[in-house]
Amino acid sequence: MKSSFRAPSNIALVKYWGKYGVQLPSNPSISFTLDACATETTLELTDAPGITVALDGVDTPSFVPKVAQFVDRIDARHPWVKDYGFRVQTHNTFPHSSGIASSASGMSALALCIVDLAQKLGHEVANPMQEASVLARLGSGSACRSVYGGLVVWGETPSVEGSSQDFGVAYPDAVHEVFRSYCDTVALVDVGQKAVSSSAGHQLMEAHPFRTQRFAQAHDHLAALKPILAAGDLDAFIELVELEALTLHGLMMSSSPSYILMRPNTLRIIEAIRGFRRDSGVPISFTLDAGANVHILYPAAFEQKALQFVKDNVKPWCKDGRVIVDRVGQGPVSLQQ
Repeated sequence: MKSSFRAPSNIALVKYWGKYGVQLPSNPSISFTLDACATETTLELTDAPGITVALDGVDTPSFVPKVAQFVDRIDARHPWVKDYGFRVQTHNTFPHSSGIASSASGMSALALCIVDLAQKLGHEVANPMQEASVLARLGSGSACRSVYGGLVVWGETPSVEGSSQDFGVAYPDAVHEVFRSYCDTVALVDVGQKAVSSSAGHQLMEAHPFRTQRFAQAHDHLAALKPILAAGDLDAFIELVELEALTLHGLMMSSSPSYILMRPNTLRIIEAIRGFRRDSGVPISFTLDAGANVHILYPAAFEQKALQFVKDNVKPWCKDGRVIVDRVGQGPVSLQQ
């Protein structure tokens, strides 16, 4: 018996950084679900015990401990998983472990397969999407946001009704049309393994000198974003989102030990974006995930001008001139035949 899903990555606008317990967020976050940046995963249940993982058709033992940990964590909710072996085949449409949240798309796809298989085996699942989000969170925190399309909130916060520590929720409030088709072109500055993993970065927040202020700031930013999203206020959106991106990396640089994931070309691209926005009036902006790559954000109406800017002024600073042209997506899809 097998199940297959394509699940997208996501890019946080208000960043999740810091956790406690079993994958619970120290602060709330909100993200755009992407479209082109996705993971396609097939999970086959086998009679033989054990776990095998193949990435792009190549046996990848280094992924097995992560899947094994996931199985252990979901055992309490889905004890049937211990009755089977797992054969996982997976493929990313973007570079793994380079700061484009491959764990988010990968664990979300795997969680969706688990929920689908549970139902095929006759187990009752009251709310399949919410259950998939809970399971995805146990694999990788931000993966719980990749179960839904559009804007997704994770982490309980007073400004978002229904928000939860345990799972992501589709953003329930008014969203201006401009944000429903927002574009994200990812400038691939560095496509190698990150020097410091996101898991290690989250752990460093436990003793961070600015943790209390940061967690309060995230709640405030989510509340401030609510009228911005409703009104389509691009100037305020740009200011808040760029501040969040730089705050994330500022937290890395001010932790102990400190570390820097941005590269010189990351900064060159940021400066180019701000210069182009100032000179052209095009509402283009940036955000960063936990890596060196730059997510270039802009409304769909400005796509032609933005992509010309990327071609002329961003590609020269990218690894082998590589970019990924993406946009807000509709969420996961089943790949069942």
